Amino acid sequence: MTLRPNQPVELLAGCPHKLGAHFDGKGTNFAVFSENAEQVFLCLFDQETGAEVHRLKFAEKTGSVWHGYLPDAQPGTLYGYRADGAYAPEEGHRFNVNKLLIDPYTRELSGTFIEDQAILGYEVGSIAGDLSFSTSDSADFMPKSVVSDPAEFAPVAKRLGRGWEDTVIYEMHVKGMTELHPDMPEQLRGTYEGLCTPAILNHLKELGVTAVELLPVHAVRSEGQLTARGLKNYWGYNTVGFFAANPDYFGPNGAHGFRTMVETFHEAGIEVILDVVYNHSAESDQLGPTLNFRGLDNASYYRLLDAQKRYYINDTGCGNTLNLEHPFVIRMVLDSLRFWVEVMGVDGFRFDLATTLGRQREGFDAYGAFYSAVRQDPVLAGTKLIAEPWDIGPGGYQLGQFPADFGEWNDHSRDAIRKFWRGDEHGAQQLASVLLGSAAQFDHGGRRAWSSINFVAAHDGFTTADTTRYAQKHNLANGESNRDGHHANFSDNFGVEGETSDPEIQAHRARRVKNLLTTVLLCQGTPMLLGGDEGGNSQSGNNNAYCQDNETTWIDWSGFDHDLKGFVADLIALRRSLPALRQTRFLHGDKRASDGLPDVEWRGFDGVAPQWHDANLDRIALVLRGSADASDAQADMQEVFLAFNRSDQQLGLVMPDLANGPWTKVFDTAKPAQSELDIEETTFVDPHSVCVFVSKGKTSDAL
Repeated sequence: MTLRPNQPVELLAGCPHKLGAHFDGKGTNFAVFSENAEQVFLCLFDQETGAEVHRLKFAEKTGSVWHGYLPDAQPGTLYGYRADGAYAPEEGHRFNVNKLLIDPYTRELSGTFIEDQAILGYEVGSIAGDLSFSTSDSADFMPKSVVSDPAEFAPVAKRLGRGWEDTVIYEMHVKGMTELHPDMPEQLRGTYEGLCTPAILNHLKELGVTAVELLPVHAVRSEGQLTARGLKNYWGYNTVGFFAANPDYFGPNGAHGFRTMVETFHEAGIEVILDVVYNHSAESDQLGPTLNFRGLDNASYYRLLDAQKRYYINDTGCGNTLNLEHPFVIRMVLDSLRFWVEVMGVDGFRFDLATTLGRQREGFDAYGAFYSAVRQDPVLAGTKLIAEPWDIGPGGYQLGQFPADFGEWNDHSRDAIRKFWRGDEHGAQQLASVLLGSAAQFDHGGRRAWSSINFVAAHDGFTTADTTRYAQKHNLANGESNRDGHHANFSDNFGVEGETSDPEIQAHRARRVKNLLTTVLLCQGTPMLLGGDEGGNSQSGNNNAYCQDNETTWIDWSGFDHDLKGFVADLIALRRSLPALRQTRFLHGDKRASDGLPDVEWRGFDGVAPQWHDANLDRIALVLRGSADASDAQADMQEVFLAFNRSDQQLGLVMPDLANGPWTKVFDTAKPAQSELDIEETTFVDPHSVCVFVSKGKTSDAL
């Protein structure tokens, strides 16, 4: 149906059960939640001119859902909502019928946001501030929701379901990964389809990663303060639509390109995990724009201060906090998660600021409304769920406190690994905990060793290469006078800030990068690599590059270190071959029933226990065996001996007794190429290096 201004249109009663706009082959049913609105309108727009041609009252409301059925409304119909009701910010209500609102459930958006004061619910410059009321119509400055074709969003095949213990995660950005690759077709740069071209797919397969974790791909709006500085929210942590793929990454096939990407990754045996932002929205604080939730029902969608409902609880640092105690907000998030699994085919989610999602009135509760709903959902069962276990609210740091279904980003691993190799006091003691999966944080409530997501670099912070090049952050390009970003980076520039041609410094930096990446992949838990780290990618010292959509964040393939990539690929293959490096149970040194040996044995290089009381301990070694808690069959695996030498000296290493013959050295970060070498009673470990030894026995190629 092509809508024209004088064409008669009748909105029938419709059905409230399925939120959003759904075409049934004859017409479209519209349903939207608003508990406190006095009236909601469906607005229809001309597809050619973008003009609003109809504003139809929803005559039906069942519970808190407004609904109607529009005969002959076909896929491609452009629409939006308006909600009328009290404009009483001090009571928590900000209804303004002059503001066009995006459907929270829309799967597609047409057009872009245009910066204009009309998208604000109040009059800019008024002495009353956000208590004033704007009469400007915002429709011309807003993208429109689109009735989607159900054929384009049919359910897809079952996800891969790879075990956590076999998982190696690769975090990347759609555009950053593809924009500068020399073998990328021009029309696919910065697109979902570009990610699954041979140029990228072969790289990931050669590397050996098993899952990609994509920075947010939901539709976003950049903050006004960024656009005013000529910047944008490049990372995407400013969501405006939880069901719509970000059109900035559309290629020739539009939204369908995302499904093509997922299907191609699955054919290659690679899972797809989405970084999702359900903790806040792009509407910011009381001075932010009115885009969807604020205009539909501010008091329901957001957590407001009890004594001053004009203001938002800001546990996220982004101006507002979604109200995950409200059943319809929980429903929206659960519907979104199911949509991305069932329809778009993804394998899991990393929840940004996951502490916020568990906040109840009395504080954080990992077994509260939202997490209880997620854990009992049959569609989400078996997906990979990852928590970023903090926010900025009271008691926001909750590492290790999430349900057993979840992995968690472990910043202890990042900091401990950096500190040890930098030479910080007590670095060896902290590293020892991380090498065993941070059991002090995670070994409770039936949790498994894979719960700890270990990393040395992520999108937020220095790249691994930059931890060896910069002692200070260099964020001036962000326009915040270098005040933003982490202040504690535990980095080391080896005497020169930034790039240098000094071959000795370059050699030290190269060895440090190898040691950092090696340590991550030798830890119990689930390793995660930052995209580009395997090639020495740099962001020129910017440790908060969220607004840099340019060469700062795009991977520099022309300067890619392919030798380092080969090193990392060998390391991932080694992890794959040795089950002792990726156990599902924690190791505590308990004796195994099968042979009476401890499942982990700490050693100094001299063959006796390490000097744990020494704050400057710079060398540790450990023997890994199958967990004492595992069955005999599961525990029957090769023993692995790891040695870490942070000192400036080559050190002798006394090898553990081994009844079945010599140890074999299989990995050495000090060697340019890896080769196997049998070791009898003693060997030497070069300064600033890691060595891996294995016992005689079978290896595994489980990946």
